[in-house]
Amino acid sequence: MHMSKNYYSLGLMSGTSGDGVDASIIQSDGENAYKVILDKYFVYNKDICKNIHKLKEKINNPLDLINFSKETESLEKKITLFHAEVVDYVAKKFDFDFIGFHGQTIFHDSGKKISRQLGNGKLLSYLSKKTVVYNFRENDQKNGGEGAPLTPIFHALLVEKFKTKLPTIVLNIGGIANVTVINDLAYRRRERKNILDRMNGLDIGPGNCLIDQWMKKNSKKNYDIDGSTARSGKINKIILEKALDNWQNKLEDSHWTNKIKWYRSYDIKDFDLSFVHGLSLKDGAATLTEYTSEIYTNFINNLVLDYDRPYPKKIIICGGGRKNKFLIKSIAKKIKCSLDLIDKYGVNGDFVESQAFAYLAIRSYLNLPISFPGTTGVNRPCPGGTIIKNF
Repeated sequence: MHMSKNYYSLGLMSGTSGDGVDASIIQSDGENAYKVILDKYFVYNKDICKNIHKLKEKINNPLDLINFSKETESLEKKITLFHAEVVDYVAKKFDFDFIGFHGQTIFHDSGKKISRQLGNGKLLSYLSKKTVVYNFRENDQKNGGEGAPLTPIFHALLVEKFKTKLPTIVLNIGGIANVTVINDLAYRRRERKNILDRMNGLDIGPGNCLIDQWMKKNSKKNYDIDGSTARSGKINKIILEKALDNWQNKLEDSHWTNKIKWYRSYDIKDFDLSFVHGLSLKDGAATLTEYTSEIYTNFINNLVLDYDRPYPKKIIICGGGRKNKFLIKSIAKKIKCSLDLIDKYGVNGDFVESQAFAYLAIRSYLNLPISFPGTTGVNRPCPGGTIIKNF
């Protein structure tokens, strides 16, 4: 029997919050094998964190990437050096074959097919003396894809391991929220034996980004811990209804409501707080949390109507947003199936993305596809990631 080789891969992920780096080592063959060796979080120093947010505010279009290229390059170097320190720390304790280096997203515009992550793969490879896989989104965009989300293939692997009843939805609540839907075998009465054919993924709306921005702007907190601020506020129903109507209109104008096309990727710049302007801290947090929850639950509940798909039997939640108990409770109330946090299955929900990029690095190394027509809208299953060995 042919046994495929297992690799040890270090995945490094810095999310939209720009507050640090999640590092995970997994052991995998890039297909079905999966074992976690390490999950560890490294906080950015205040200087890097501040500069990321300052630069993100300045860069609103592709031209800004050129106009602020000096600042961008300077920050990219600092971010890469920080990642090199992380690698150095990890390498003293564990051995691994290569690094999946996501970098720090500072601009993503799926319409213009531009996605810029700060992170110099050549420099990281040189400093760490390791093979680095980075630049994961470019090949997808060159082949007609949105460049995101890239995690569905990893979510599919986890769902296989969990052996949950299908269809199962994995809902990742990061800065942006994205879902992976693993359909059951009988979906559309066609036997789709390969799980890759039964997998769909897309961004569905704001994750933590609006609530976090609101808290940063109006309090000394960076986010709403446990959803406690929102819990003590009152939802402004009039503002909420109007905002949800506007969201619905935006969806109807966009290209992905067409049943055949099931993909969309967002950037946090696609959302803004203006509709809650003038509310108190607590009422604003409550209204934004309800708005966020409504977007998810409308999507899930309309799967049957809008997309001619069976209703999910299970929803598994990962990402930082799963810690917002008020948000999770609000989602649970409105859906017609059971909801679990991914931690229940022995996976730390804070590190799903860093594990995913460790897994995607192995797939890239083996030239296996990392994005699919049903996840990013790419023309065909597509490999990705630039592989660099600079030592």
